[in-house]
Amino acid sequence: MQERRLKVAFIGTHGVGKTTLCYDLAARLKRLDFAVDFVKEVARECPLPINQDTTFDAQAWILHTQISREIAAADKYNAVICDRSVLDNYAYLVHQVGRVDSLEPVVARWLETYTRLIKVPISEAPSFDGTRDLSQTFQTEIDQMIDELVAAFGVPCLRLAAEDRSNWLRRILEDLELPLEPPQLRLFNSGKKV
Repeated sequence: MQERRLKVAFIGTHGVGKTTLCYDLAARLKRLDFAVDFVKEVARECPLPINQDTTFDAQAWILHTQISREIAAADKYNAVICDRSVLDNYAYLVHQVGRVDSLEPVVARWLETYTRLIKVPISEAPSFDGTRDLSQTFQTEIDQMIDELVAAFGVPCLRLAAEDRSNWLRRILEDLELPLEPPQLRLFNSGKKV
């Protein structure tokens, strides 16, 4: 039997809880015996301006670094959890300079490598973390740009509901057709006396 491989990317604007969900899903997958790697958001490492001051070069660096990190992770692990995808990285570029014909085939091709994109909605204003832009207008504009690009590329996407935050992980596991609890728990909770 061939082992199941997963590559899941959380998409959405900044400050919506993608990173927390990455950690939650990674922990759950480890309990389900997946070898898991986590591709952190690469924008924080970009040596060029980001957020509202970003440039084409900065976003191209972020997009290509994201791809290279995903390639390295997928080579060694059967489950890769990504804090962002090429799509939302591209959304920041499009917001700043418009759509770029030479990058569209790269983005389209790379979108095919994800098992699932999961869109995390805005539920509150962004809070400062040392890097994140605090403008709610900018946060909303990026969220809308991501939605436009999801539609433009015709990519399937699980959309989480802001009002159902307590059930997000359950919803993700169901969508990925994974058990809600590790199978080992059934051994200890079977109710049979020994």
